[in-house]
Amino acid sequence: MRKHTIDRRTLLTATTALTAAAILPREARAQAAQGSLPTRGEFVVRGAHVLSMDDKIGDLPAGDVHIRDGAIVAVAASVAAPGAQVIDGKGTICMPGFVDTHWHHWTSFLRPVIRANDPKRTYFPVTFALGLHYTPEDSYRSVRLGLAEAVAAGVTTTHNWAHNVRSPAHADAEVQAMRDSGLRGRFAYGPSLGMSNDKPMDIADWARLKRDIGKDPMLTLGICSRNIDGNNTSRGAINADMAKKEWSAARDLGLPITLHTNGTASVQLLNANNLLGPDVQLVHPLNLLPKDFEALAKHDVRYSISPLGEAGRTGETQLSELMQAGVKVSISIDNVTAERCDCFACMHMLQTLNRHRNAGKFPLSTKRLVQMATIDGAIDLGLAGVTGSLTPGKRADLILVRTDAPNIAPIGDPYDALVQLAQPSNVDTVVADGRILKRKGAFTGLDHDKVMREASDALADLKARAKWA
Repeated sequence: MRKHTIDRRTLLTATTALTAAAILPREARAQAAQGSLPTRGEFVVRGAHVLSMDDKIGDLPAGDVHIRDGAIVAVAASVAAPGAQVIDGKGTICMPGFVDTHWHHWTSFLRPVIRANDPKRTYFPVTFALGLHYTPEDSYRSVRLGLAEAVAAGVTTTHNWAHNVRSPAHADAEVQAMRDSGLRGRFAYGPSLGMSNDKPMDIADWARLKRDIGKDPMLTLGICSRNIDGNNTSRGAINADMAKKEWSAARDLGLPITLHTNGTASVQLLNANNLLGPDVQLVHPLNLLPKDFEALAKHDVRYSISPLGEAGRTGETQLSELMQAGVKVSISIDNVTAERCDCFACMHMLQTLNRHRNAGKFPLSTKRLVQMATIDGAIDLGLAGVTGSLTPGKRADLILVRTDAPNIAPIGDPYDALVQLAQPSNVDTVVADGRILKRKGAFTGLDHDKVMREASDALADLKARAKWA
């Protein structure tokens, strides 16, 4: 059996070796072999079809994006950047990286155990049964696997919805995995599976971790609350008094709050107890009533939609109602055990669901859907001043999507192509905070074979400890 080598002290003192910037495939291969993050350099993407998501800049059918030391310097039809390395953007769409707003990364390596047609081995029973036995090393390796898929699929910011934080060391493990990935994100500190509903979460450790994350420009901290309407008791089902205690502590620390909902009961309870506010993100807009939309808009609450999973749940994903009420919405992955990280498919699913439900009565353009997957996600996570658009002064979080592959070429409207035709395999280049994490379809700072091997080994050990047949 494997010896667990990752502990809290190791994680707090771990550092990531940095190497030269990866532009050329040869350099990318060398860095991937070392398993380290590329350094931030200076480069310019030339001749791409630029979709900036910035109204002042607009879209450029053939434009340049200049990056220096992790920041966007200029976006224009032609940029002078003497001495900068050049990435040929011809045949690509250059756009902001996708911003995921709700993803349970800790469940990622459980995907081999999940079974679609066995009720005892679907997502909830498996994650609860095995989640009780997680070590910090399991948390690290599972999160690392999910983050590798995020990079591959063009996600540059992710909301790590960690609702199985079994100890401070588990929290540190997940945060370290995020740091090692090179991605931007929020860590939402949650409860541990199976904890008593009359016991508060580890509020003291929220403060400790806030001090640590506060020094990291790539990460922010929030909390994910247990359910408060009596549903999904395997994830916790607290009453309003406990919610007030925990939410008040979070607000005293300046931490945003996120919560799964399951219909109107959640929103009504939150509204009746004066818990709604602009620091609240709710997840899964299903089975809500008109009075709920009014309350959400009044209190400037955000809503994260996970369309691939929600399409199979009871009720309708109420996107049009939220948007018509003026509620801010964003797109999320949820998990990659029974679904996949595919923001293109998420946008397409929302387009299809809207057509099915509204028969054209609520126009939802493909450009609006791309905005939901980028700048709207940044707004949801409070990061719109940093990411979500290709705006000079913001950090360089962007992707290049190839438009010459058989599934997408030849393209007409670029937004139509992204929403209706593109898939993760079309993501050629991924840049997060100026670090090139993927180039010409290959990882530049990630040893993917090692990540998969360690995830598989950890799962085997976990199953043995849990006596999982």
